[in-house]
Amino acid sequence: MAELEQRTMAKVSARLVPFLILCYFVAYLDRVNVGFAGLTMRHDLALSNAAFGLASGIFFLSYFVFEVPSNLFLHRFGARKWIARIMLTWGLVSGANAFVTGENSFYVVRLLLGAAEAGFFPGIIFFLTLWFPGVYRARIVAWFMAAIPASSVIGAPVSSLLLYLDGVAGLKGWQWLFLVEAVPAIVLSVVVFFYLTDRPADAHWLAPDERRWLADRLAAEERQRLAAEELSVGQALKDWRVLTLALVYFGGVATNYGIGFWLPQIVQAFGGLTKFQIGLITAIPYLVGTVTMVLWGRRSDRTMERKGHVAFPLLVAAVCIGLAGLVEAPVLRMALLAVAGYGVFANLPVFWTLPAAFLSGASAAAGIAIINALGNLAGFVGPYAMGWIKDATGSFSGGLLLIAVLALISAVAVMLLRHDRRLEAAPPQPAE
Repeated sequence: MAELEQRTMAKVSARLVPFLILCYFVAYLDRVNVGFAGLTMRHDLALSNAAFGLASGIFFLSYFVFEVPSNLFLHRFGARKWIARIMLTWGLVSGANAFVTGENSFYVVRLLLGAAEAGFFPGIIFFLTLWFPGVYRARIVAWFMAAIPASSVIGAPVSSLLLYLDGVAGLKGWQWLFLVEAVPAIVLSVVVFFYLTDRPADAHWLAPDERRWLADRLAAEERQRLAAEELSVGQALKDWRVLTLALVYFGGVATNYGIGFWLPQIVQAFGGLTKFQIGLITAIPYLVGTVTMVLWGRRSDRTMERKGHVAFPLLVAAVCIGLAGLVEAPVLRMALLAVAGYGVFANLPVFWTLPAAFLSGASAAAGIAIINALGNLAGFVGPYAMGWIKDATGSFSGGLLLIAVLALISAVAVMLLRHDRRLEAAPPQPAE
């Protein structure tokens, strides 16, 4: 049985994880490349800090509205078709950022981008619950979500280099950035349609005994969750644990986007740096996050401890971001933000094991979507607050302190949750 499990999970991991990492890498890059575009775009379009922060964050308002419906459509029609649709529409809309002419058109395109991408991330998280037993989930989600910081490790230098295309074919550098980085999403939408498999029962690339073992294992885990508690879609959307997890995620997202959209301009404020140097320095916290989130996810699976593995990184993020708001020395501020990279990202893959431990089927699709939707409202609040505070005070310090407080609240909230780790690991079912 151990050999069958090892062989099956190796095949599933090799087939799905690298491809999903690539898809999320592209998705996240299209979502946050506006941070680098802002280095020159703000001047060209005469955007204030508050207007740029509002446009950056307004993405999450439409993302919030369409998140749950999109995930329910995914549950109904299957991941293959729905994720392909999402990637095609967001690629087209992301490219349209190149043609905005001022505040209003920028707001409209960012709203459309949020609607187009809604459902992608929670859809993939739900999709992973259909393929990976609970004991594997933190490490698998960690590999998948490593695309977040990795997109900035790789994307930061690439995005900064694209800005040097300024004037080519009559376009600004930031226009080239949006156009070039939209192409992979459109191409991958076609690949998704033909490559993904909705459920293990349809996986003809697995041997019959492998398909049977995986389907039986996942069914046993679902029966165990349903025996403990069965929630309808409506109940899941109102469940206090779901809403508490949304609060926890809100603080985590605030640290990510509040800093992410503004980090290039925080580094630019150090002075005397080229665009490419800004890109390289900006990548440092994300490099730390890429490595530590994978190691932290593996550690959580090995110990099957979840709440502490979410709370501790959030506490580190709160302390380091708060201190970064109190110091002005560029090297020290950057060192603190680099350590914060661990806190910002390491909590994320472990966090998503928590709702999967008590939600199943359509209630899982809806519950995961509402957690992601409510939590991602911080993607609006964080960037907008950073811009507004910067305009009001002339400094990023106040915004960093606000984000630190939100991370601290999240760390406390997750420790107050009740979590039964036994629901994550049903006993393996013997192969017939």
